Amino acid sequence: MDQLVQQLINALSLGGIYAMLALGLAIVFSIVRLINFAHGEIMTFGGYGIFLSMLLGFPPVAALCMGLGAAVVMALAMERTAFRVMRGADVISLLITSFAVSEILKVLFQNGISARPVPISFPAAWSSSYKIGGLTIGVAPTASIIVTILSLGCLTFVLRRLAIGMAMRAAAEDFDMLRMLGVRANRVVAAAFAISGLLAGVAAVIWTAQRGSVDPMMGFFPVLKAFIATVLGGLGSLGGAVLGGFVVGTLEVLTQAFLPDSLAPYRDALVLSAVIGVLLVRPDGLLPARSGARS
Repeated sequence: MDQLVQQLINALSLGGIYAMLALGLAIVFSIVRLINFAHGEIMTFGGYGIFLSMLLGFPPVAALCMGLGAAVVMALAMERTAFRVMRGADVISLLITSFAVSEILKVLFQNGISARPVPISFPAAWSSSYKIGGLTIGVAPTASIIVTILSLGCLTFVLRRLAIGMAMRAAAEDFDMLRMLGVRANRVVAAAFAISGLLAGVAAVIWTAQRGSVDPMMGFFPVLKAFIATVLGGLGSLGGAVLGGFVVGTLEVLTQAFLPDSLAPYRDALVLSAVIGVLLVRPDGLLPARSGARS
């Protein structure tokens, strides 16, 4: 039982990362119908922002904040230079654009900084643990869960209470009508990308702190899993993206912990098989977007 509880804590920690990335993907998709496969490079840029800040002598907390800022700046730059001119294009054109941006950034990271993982030294307390009864719980997973809950809570407040958040929700319902009412489309889309970038930055902070290094491919696999989570939860559904992220994270951790060694090489295949099984029963996802709406 103690082992199960510990693995569930790890699942919440990993699922929180997937949930934030999936939510960032879902926010952008719900407004501009773009599946941004360059979202992983936003996360990577945030990780390198942390690395360069520490290299310049910033204290850890300041370096983490710099990483968040770097991710937001990258997301806004991506929207302004690559996706704004493509707004209104067909889905295939948007997908090709996002793939092109992703590959360009990977090459820049590999040739401009380092093609190999670069270690980052975090305070020793980050890798420590504490005991509750018979449980030994790591500080890093605990901090990850707390940060995830706070981030999702703050995002909920923004979307439901602030004017820009309500404009984003309205844009997800009917973007054309929102423009007819006089709301500036560029402002709403930029806000969606900024929030998406901030969530990717938070994921980068947690992911980098847990791994202790950054590399040009660090955002690829987490965002791939986040995309799976977005589809599992219901494409275009913000709540579904969060739920899908936690489900994928839980499946991944539990299969890693309890599968026999002989089946370990097939872990990802078994997780994807479970996702496919769910989609066969609920093809629109666990929490599908409302009919006629995008979120």
